[in-house]
Amino acid sequence: MGTEHKERLFKKMNIDQIQQQIKDHNLDGWLLYDFRGSNEIACQFLEIKKQLVTRRFFYWIPRDGEPVKVVHGIEKQPLAHLPGKEHAYYSWQQLHLALKELLAGKKQIAMEYSKNAALPTVSKVDGGTLDLVRTLGVDVVSSAPLLHTPLTPHQIELHKEAAAQLDQIVDQAWSFISEHLKRGDPIDEYIVRQEILNAMDARGLETDSGPICAVNGHSADPHYIPEKETASSIQKGDFVLIDLWAKRAVPGSIYADICRVAVCDVKPTEKQKEVFSIVRKAQKTACELVKKPRALMGWEVDKAARDVIEKAGFGQNFFHRTGHSIDEKDHGDGANFDNYETKDDRPLLAGSCFSIEPAIYLPGEFGVRLEHNIVFFNMGEVEITGGIQEEVRTLI
Repeated sequence: MGTEHKERLFKKMNIDQIQQQIKDHNLDGWLLYDFRGSNEIACQFLEIKKQLVTRRFFYWIPRDGEPVKVVHGIEKQPLAHLPGKEHAYYSWQQLHLALKELLAGKKQIAMEYSKNAALPTVSKVDGGTLDLVRTLGVDVVSSAPLLHTPLTPHQIELHKEAAAQLDQIVDQAWSFISEHLKRGDPIDEYIVRQEILNAMDARGLETDSGPICAVNGHSADPHYIPEKETASSIQKGDFVLIDLWAKRAVPGSIYADICRVAVCDVKPTEKQKEVFSIVRKAQKTACELVKKPRALMGWEVDKAARDVIEKAGFGQNFFHRTGHSIDEKDHGDGANFDNYETKDDRPLLAGSCFSIEPAIYLPGEFGVRLEHNIVFFNMGEVEITGGIQEEVRTLI
């Protein structure tokens, strides 16, 4: 276990700090639960190693006192690295009794749950388990306010390194396309995608999927992925969108995620310039709001960007949230900039990272999505990472 990993584990498992958060939210405790990896948030927060885990476990953090590990008698290893006393069960009756004793006299506890599934990213505990816990006489509320673990200075540096590398890789991709067009060599979306993946690998980056290279109408599909057999060729006059996300291939790394657009011509069309300028204005508006020294919720940032696009008459062409939380996963567990798919009322917290990616998609024509990242150190203290695109890139 490396030094950085130890630092993170110690930080996450500082029980005194967690218990203070529990008290601040007037809760009796936090009950973390998982079955076969169904609650990825709990597994990540508790740093459960990838191993054979086939039985249910619970980890109880009370507002005061020692945590309790409720584990199956033949499967104690998942929580062995955590502080607290161990309570082993074998039968379902023993499990129910253990939970009953654990929660006796408690009124309100937190779990990975979201009322009415308003925030699906934190709604991980299945309905049956919630039913079981509620029969024990407690009210279950969302653990979302407790889940934030600030990025360490080292993690922020790893993110910034990845963001700078992606910015350079996009430039390489544009040059790669431009050179093929000038020579008259055939090139398509899939070839560019593979070139980007090779560049990531050469720079010591890793990604969970992607990247995206999308031409013309494909760029109006937010999650289009080119396949070798069906990829569109790239020719003079085409509009191209590239979206890529990756992190340094070292433990504890934080993703970066950026998106750029270009035309295979000497200049973009007037319509392309118009749409680009609206999207860029929306992105800048969102950033300016995040920079303000006041408390903000995720939905407010989305609204700021969306208002710009709706006022320009393209509201129906922006059909996803403005941004997402970024951590060790590209789509992290923190607040999203969202007042469209959900109303994310979680606050922006110090030590967080986000994408800002407003867009306008014109089906059958083209789509403009501009994405960079922003590190939120504290209210009024932010840093944009991944570079900024101010105009449509030209490749000829």
